[in-house]
Amino acid sequence: MAIFLIPLLILCPLVASLIAFVSAGRMDARGIGMVACAGVGISAVISIILSVMLLCGPVTGVLQVTLWPWMHMPGFSADIAFMLDRVSMIMILIVTIVGLLIHIYAASYMRDDPGIARFFGCMTLFVAAMLVLVLASDLLCLFIGWEGVGLCSYLLIGFWYDDPAHTAAARKAFYMTRMGDAALLCGLLLLATAAGSLHIGAVLAAVADGQVAPSGVNVAALFILVGALAKSAQIPFQTWLPDAMAGPTPTSALIHAATMVTAGVYLIARLHDLFAM
Repeated sequence: MAIFLIPLLILCPLVASLIAFVSAGRMDARGIGMVACAGVGISAVISIILSVMLLCGPVTGVLQVTLWPWMHMPGFSADIAFMLDRVSMIMILIVTIVGLLIHIYAASYMRDDPGIARFFGCMTLFVAAMLVLVLASDLLCLFIGWEGVGLCSYLLIGFWYDDPAHTAAARKAFYMTRMGDAALLCGLLLLATAAGSLHIGAVLAAVADGQVAPSGVNVAALFILVGALAKSAQIPFQTWLPDAMAGPTPTSALIHAATMVTAGVYLIARLHDLFAM
């Protein structure tokens, strides 16, 4: 059952996003709000079902699903694969349940805005990208979600793009988080070179077995830490977050208060063994 539910958890907000973008100008504000709330609401129900399934099993239980192999070559492999354990369970509950409440509020808050379809398209796309980030069992797949939430943040901070101050705030957030993303990518490349895989379990096992030199572990951890600091708006990358309030209020509530800024904390928790070494 988990093989079916975990992909569906991500697919629901993604489909809602596509509908919102395609229906711009063809559907009224109420209809678009209902589609967005339905997409995130179904994901919230699925996340609760998956959490119950996980909690009914052993404490160390994990639900895994591999959708397809992404790239397999001599010395390296990466898959589009997802993993639900008790760490990611907490995150999906926050993303979907808090996200649903914010979407319900936003349906009323944004009902008179002519760009409501674009707004909900970006909001539901963000939820899908955030779910990819927290469920990914492969670091390359995680990086896709990591970039997706950054893109949605940029689009929503600059939502009212006719105001130069808003577009400047969006560019500032984009540039500062991209510096962290570049550092994160460098750390992932170092780990991929040493471990021959970016599957989280394989990487941590390679680090524990000493396949990665201590200097390589330190440098990779430092690069990953820089990426986490930038995404979570920590010193010295904190200055983009106050300007991000230029976006609509529901955007700040969902992205810059509850979910995206915790992505760096989640990444460090997921790779705790690497930092412990």
